[in-house]
Amino acid sequence: MLVKPYGDTMNDGAMQLSFTLPMRKGDEAREAARVLLTRMGLDDPQIVHMEAIGEEFTFFVAYGKCTFAVDTDELTVARAQVEKMDFYQINKFIKEHIGRKIKVIGACTGTDAHTVGLDAIMNMKGFHGDYGLERYPEFVAVNMGSQVPNETLVAKAIEMGADAILVSQVVTQKNVHVPNLTRLVELLEAEGYRDRVILICGGPRISHELAVELGYDAGFGPGTVPSEVASYIAQELARRLAQTARDE
Repeated sequence: MLVKPYGDTMNDGAMQLSFTLPMRKGDEAREAARVLLTRMGLDDPQIVHMEAIGEEFTFFVAYGKCTFAVDTDELTVARAQVEKMDFYQINKFIKEHIGRKIKVIGACTGTDAHTVGLDAIMNMKGFHGDYGLERYPEFVAVNMGSQVPNETLVAKAIEMGADAILVSQVVTQKNVHVPNLTRLVELLEAEGYRDRVILICGGPRISHELAVELGYDAGFGPGTVPSEVASYIAQELARRLAQTARDE
């Protein structure tokens, strides 16, 4: 199926954009923004709002019509392989397939002080009517909060014998999350603990594809509910334990 942006009528291609140019507010800045949209391939570009940000920058809100469509039948999306279970199914699965509580530690690392994503997964109240990991009787969940140095997180994970580490990254200006996430993997490898833990990251600009590329086992983006993460951890840990038993 071919799809295009929708505005007033189906497949009219209408899009709303916002951006900033390093120019003083004025006619030249407006025209520069319009030409930019034209060169992006948008038809009928319109600058509907222009506002000065300081003396040398101008913020724009604009409309334009996209001339391209996407064939949804050709899309492939990388995602963590998990069979979704609910709160009760997960606890039952852990009892039957693991036989002990799963230890999970989570943190917002580096300079990141935004815990909303981490808390949505970890805190007892959870998110969107879905209980957080602290509510699960078969999980031991430790939420270290915000601005946790990678070194501190690794030390605590080793101390408690964590089965899984969850890292939330909301601050992503200039892709600062990429070296920070990479550093955690390097520290775990240096401590010989990387292969002993399920490593997961999440955040607004985190995809499963990026997570795997950076050395993580899984990545979860916006809208993820706690039971999705809990299901993945339980199933992946059970798979690893079964593989170890077979190898022995």
